[in-house]
Amino acid sequence: MKKTIVTRRAGAKGAAFAGLMASTLLISAASAAAGEITVWCWDPNFNVAIMKEAGARYSAKHPGTTVKVVDFAKADVEQKLQTGLASGATDTLPDIVLIEDYGAQKYLQSFPGAFAPMSGKVDYKNFAPYKVELMTLEGKTYGMPFDTGTTALFYRKDIIEAAGFKPEDMQNLTWDRFLEIGKQVKEKTGKQLIPLDANDGGMTRIIMQAGGGWYFDKDGKLSITNNAPLKASLELQARLIKDGLAKLSNGWTDYAQNAVSGNVAGVLTGVWFTGTIKAQKDQSGKWGIAATPKPNVPAAVNASNLGGSSWYVLENSKEKDEAIDFLNEIYGKDNDFYQKILTERGAMGTMLGARTGAAYSAPDPFFGGEKVWQNFSDWLAKVPSVNYGVFTNELDTAVTAHLADLNKGAPIDKVLKDIEGQAEGLIQ
Repeated sequence: MKKTIVTRRAGAKGAAFAGLMASTLLISAASAAAGEITVWCWDPNFNVAIMKEAGARYSAKHPGTTVKVVDFAKADVEQKLQTGLASGATDTLPDIVLIEDYGAQKYLQSFPGAFAPMSGKVDYKNFAPYKVELMTLEGKTYGMPFDTGTTALFYRKDIIEAAGFKPEDMQNLTWDRFLEIGKQVKEKTGKQLIPLDANDGGMTRIIMQAGGGWYFDKDGKLSITNNAPLKASLELQARLIKDGLAKLSNGWTDYAQNAVSGNVAGVLTGVWFTGTIKAQKDQSGKWGIAATPKPNVPAAVNASNLGGSSWYVLENSKEKDEAIDFLNEIYGKDNDFYQKILTERGAMGTMLGARTGAAYSAPDPFFGGEKVWQNFSDWLAKVPSVNYGVFTNELDTAVTAHLADLNKGAPIDKVLKDIEGQAEGLIQ
């Protein structure tokens, strides 16, 4: 809580004492009712701006409470959080911190008792199941679900139509059919299908989660050699490269530029890429969206995820109860808040109840009048729940290191075995 020290000068000792006591009581009462909730997060135009909006809404209803949002780079947030938790210096930490979903289990398992459970306080049934599962450990759920990385196939209608296809041909594709379309697009237009950064694990994760799998099984144990979704993911990327359907990219900037260059028929990525596409004003009306293609494995669906983060309250926070109440009131219940951050920031939350809002059902002229956000919200509810485990980043490193071997003709089973061997060394 905020603490205030007041000094007062009086002519009479008794009057001074009485006045000081009265002032102290008033200040103590004010302090008991008023607090400052400190939040750490990154990205001033997205997470920071959205949290400031949430804080303003809460403070309007709770005038004694303020929300202080501290903007750090993502790496700095992670480093400061890690250092504070490891050293036990929890007084250096904020009340609320943003954690990327891929790292949630790593923090929960590595620092038991560091984060406040919200089970029984938040109605988690109102959020996307996959999002809730990744913040649940040993029967307790931690954190307030925030944004989604629900994926879609963004495609150029003019390019696929030049190859003889219509928008309805792009819906609910299997990967086999998607690659067939890609071959015809290349043959008839000279354009490649999608950009691909083979040194990034994003595409591996998209395909793998659409297949209902991850690098780890439901119990968090390493799952590589007998992992059908991972095997399918690597084989499909190898086919993309071998058949010349992928516009190979080097790093994020190159990838994003290739996606909107007009030299590819589309891009398969998260909802947060919508703003990058819509920034190309001269391409308005040329884009469409479709569900994520599904791999040929038994549990596969036409939905997946790439990225996303959630808010966590520190157990030792002096403002713990108020911080949880703040998150629950705004992020857990305020439908209007979700409409505003969608229209103003392109932020799609994972609270399922927000899908009935006007912003979600509005047609988007840029995409030819398609109800883009409604489509994303429908796919959000279908994203498979998987265990991201503790070492997703380390597994990405192992996978990308050996994808090149597959492209050179190495048998898939050997590649998977090599990945497993490297992964075991990385996570020990």
